[in-house]
Amino acid sequence: MAWIITKYFLTAAVVVLVSELAKRSDKLGGFMAALPLVTVLTLIWLYIENQPVEKIANHAWYTFWYVVPTLPMFLIFPMLLTRIGFWPSLLACVFITVVCFGLFALVLRHFGVELL
Repeated sequence: MAWIITKYFLTAAVVVLVSELAKRSDKLGGFMAALPLVTVLTLIWLYIENQPVEKIANHAWYTFWYVVPTLPMFLIFPMLLTRIGFWPSLLACVFITVVCFGLFALVLRHFGVELL
């Protein structure tokens, strides 16, 4: 149980650190948020918990493919935010991301990459 609490604490600390940096500097906050910190932490936790190398490698492989369809959100959100507000923009971006992911998965299927 102590291990799980430690994982929660360290992972939460990273999120808090990034949000605090973002308050002070848009560029530094964006840079830190763009780093794959959650993925790096996940890879570390999987390794420390003696998961098979194949499982760790698969996590990195699928993370790469899952990131690509999220990228349009970062271009669309700033435009929507000034027009329709925070919550509607966030909701619209979630919807757009889901649609992009579905279309991306269909395209990748033709190249032998199964995401769904």
